Amino acid sequence: MTKNHLFNKIPMNKKKKNNVEKKAENLVDKSELNLWKRGFTPQAEIWNGRMATVGIGFILLLITIINRF
Repeated sequence: MTKNHLFNKIPMNKKKKNNVEKKAENLVDKSELNLWKRGFTPQAEIWNGRMATVGIGFILLLITIINRF
């Protein structure tokens, strides 16, 4: 038999999830992800990442414009 023979007998919906997936499900409701919350919250981290991406894009655009002239 193969190495995963025990898992083949368990239906897909009955398989146990690992701890990381369980914790990730309980962090934030999907309807709250885009809310503007202050502090060390998952929403704040999402917005920090978005603003960092916009800032990096703006800096690269600025450098490109300056080097052309």
